[in-house]
Amino acid sequence: MAYSMPVASLRAEVQLRTRRFAETMVTPLARTGITPNALTVAGLVLNIAAGAVLASGEWVVGGALVLIAGAFDMFDGALARVLNQKTDFGAFLDSTLDRYSEVAVLVGLQIGFLHDESVAGYRLIGIAIGAVILANSLMISYARARAEGLGLDCEVGWFQRPERVTFTGIATMLPTPFMMIGLATLAVGTLWTVGQRIHRVWQLTERERR
Repeated sequence: MAYSMPVASLRAEVQLRTRRFAETMVTPLARTGITPNALTVAGLVLNIAAGAVLASGEWVVGGALVLIAGAFDMFDGALARVLNQKTDFGAFLDSTLDRYSEVAVLVGLQIGFLHDESVAGYRLIGIAIGAVILANSLMISYARARAEGLGLDCEVGWFQRPERVTFTGIATMLPTPFMMIGLATLAVGTLWTVGQRIHRVWQLTERERR
């Protein structure tokens, strides 16, 4: 269930290029005096706004806001690197507020299915899929945190935070049947990612036992 080497290498290359792009983008911000933690908080505010818009049934606008807010996941870390202000508290704050951001967006998604008559035919399945994505997203983060608490590297999986944000944002901007396909894919993908992390920890601890 873990990555194959070619896929892992490809992901690492994409992450490197994304990191460099983000650092280039935030360089002008570095001269304004804004702090990385301020960007982290701004990202939370935008995600709450995105959740509120999704809850109102404005799917396209909400999806666009999800993608914009997701950019702050890159920019706060990039700004910290550019300013050489990476701190343990900053990393902790970023991870904590990311969880609140996911809750805000996915609860907003579920409320949108509950109240928007244009998606009434998908109401129950939409709410259920949203709940599955939310539970799996939190478990993905918890699995990594618990593994790291044991001194194990568990940053593996197909649907990490950037992929979840991208899928959620794009899916909610699509016509309803395609939105459901995208969200269902995300639900399955996040569950698979939890399994990948459990398998990774099992592999590492099995080596220790041997």
